[in-house]
This record gives sequence, C-alpha cells and structure tokens, in this order.
Amino acid sequence: MTTTLTSHRPRPAAQPVTLRAKRLSKYAAPAIALAALLVATGIVYGAGIGGPVLVVVVGALLYLAGLFVAANAVEGRRSARNRTWSALIHSAFVLAVLPLASVVWTLVSKGAERLDADFFNSSMNNIGPRDPNGGAYHAIVGTLEQVGIAALLTVPLGILCAIYIVEYGRGKFAFAIRFFVDVMTGIPSIVSGLFILAFWVLVVSPWFNDGRPGFSGFAAALALSVLMLPTVVRSTEEMLRLVPAPLREGAYALGVPKWKTILRVVLPTALPGIVTGVMLAIARAAGETAPVLLVAGGGAAINFNPFENNQSSLALFVYQQAGDASKYAPARAWTAALTLVALVLVLTIAAKLLARRNRLAR
Repeated sequence: MTTTLTSHRPRPAAQPVTLRAKRLSKYAAPAIALAALLVATGIVYGAGIGGPVLVVVVGALLYLAGLFVAANAVEGRRSARNRTWSALIHSAFVLAVLPLASVVWTLVSKGAERLDADFFNSSMNNIGPRDPNGGAYHAIVGTLEQVGIAALLTVPLGILCAIYIVEYGRGKFAFAIRFFVDVMTGIPSIVSGLFILAFWVLVVSPWFNDGRPGFSGFAAALALSVLMLPTVVRSTEEMLRLVPAPLREGAYALGVPKWKTILRVVLPTALPGIVTGVMLAIARAAGETAPVLLVAGGGAAINFNPFENNQSSLALFVYQQAGDASKYAPARAWTAALTLVALVLVLTIAAKLLARRNRLAR
C-alpha cells in the first residue's frame, strides 16, 4: 500500500493585475511643440525661405511627427494614432479661429480711433476732406431702417413658404418652389439691386414721385429682402424637418387641427434654429453695399424717411470712406466696420435670448 504524501507548501502571493498603460507625461506635448517651433524657426530663417507663417506651418508638421514618434515609443501605435488625429482636430480648430481672431483684433485696434460721441451723433453733411470730424449717424439710421423693413417683409413670407414646403407641399409645385429658392440662394447682390432698380425705381416709384424715378431706403430694403428670402426659407425648412414626427402625431391623436399643431408645437420646437437662420440673413443683408448704392444712392445727410430721398448704410459708408482721399477717412471706415459687426452681434444675442426666454416660458 502506497501512501502519497502531499507537501503543503505556501503558494506565492498573486501579483495584482494593473490595467494602467504607460502614458506620456503631461509636459511631453508642450515640450515637443516648443522643440518643433525652434527647429522650424531654424530651418525657415536659416534657409531664408519664408516668415512667421511658414514657421508655424513647418512647426505644426514637425509637432505632429514628433508627437507620433514619442507616443508610439511610449504608449504604442494605437494610442499614437489617436493622439495624432486629436492633434490634427485641435489644429484645424485653431486654424479656423485664427482668421476670426485676426479680424476681430484688426477691427478693434483700428476702429477704436474714432470710437467717440461725435462719430455716433453726427453725419458727413458739410464735412470736407480736411475736416477730422464727421460720423456715421446717418448710415446707422439707414442700416437699421433698411434691414428692419427687409426683415418685416422677408421673415413672415419666408417662414410661411417653408411651412408650405414641409407641411403641405406635394408634387411639382412644391418642387418648383424649392428649386427656385435654391437658385435664388446663389444670386449675386448686384443682381437683386438691378432687379429692384428696373422694377421699383424706374417703373413703380414714378407713380408716387410726379413721374420722376426716386431713390429711397425702401427700395434698398426691397433689394435686401430678395437676398434674405432664400436664406430664411432654407434654414426654416431644415429646422421644421428636424422636428420629430411623434410630436405632430401626438397632437393629431388628441384631435388638434393641423394649423394649430404647426403654430403651437412645430414652430416653438424649431424656434431656436429659425432665429439662427433669420439672424444669418440679417447679417448678410446688413453687410451688402451694391444694392444700397444702386437703389438708395447713399447720402451724407441724415434721412429718417425711408420712402423719400437718398439714404446711406453702414456698409456703403465703409465703402465710400475706404475710397476717400482724405487722411481721416480710413479711421471712419474702420470704426463704421466695427460698429456694423457690433450691431449684428447685439441683434443676434438679443434674438437668441428672446427665443430662449420664450422657450423657457412655455
């Protein structure tokens, strides 16, 4: 009989399993970027082949290559690819922001020179080339009136047109409307100005002006509305299509009529996007020069009546001052451009806040 003796030896303690992988130090990416910029500076300026822009481009390429090599050595190939693509995405964001930041900085730095009370309280009437005074009060008034009238004409019409296309439009007629809206989206601003010049200024306005064609701010508003309409229609159409179908179906199941469903359910749901589209259209209209020059004529005096006599706008004022030979004109042009951007920004923020407030109230 064989007896098997089993020795009870103590087993070695199990090693804790760690899931942590090696990672680059948080200082590695800044160090690689700094080294890439230094090397790029040496290459570009040493060879004399470019300036700061080329230094940034070469430095970015070297940074991506260096980051991939370092991450591949420490973290592995998969993590290196992830870091490289993340760096590319962040670089694309920076490249997109840089022009905007440059424009804002240029506007603020050069437009601050004439950012005073005289600029906002006076016009260019009786201002000579050697006079440092003069302002854009008449242009601000013209811009507000022309864009305001264009918005009053365009926004209701554009929203109703989009509602018809999405909610009611079927067949060839809806297809034709959508097609012509798409065509109007690419119309140059000078074409809309020529259309209003040929139709309103030369044909219609003589009936109200003793047989003489009359330039006016209202004619400029009509030209701007031609430019705004396709933007409002297309943006509103896309926002209405994004409203979930169950919202409509739930209202219909409760016996709510279709028109009331659109008014109380669909439009409030799509309101933030509609407001964004409307503000894009207003921003485009406020920056147009050619239609205002063709049908409003511009002017140096203040004109509060948009239906009579010439009227200016901020965009037209910038164009005129930029081409003026006076040494004081460029400062006025930069300040007017800054004012135009600030005006559109304020209107956009106000519209967004109003839409958000209405949404919260519901």
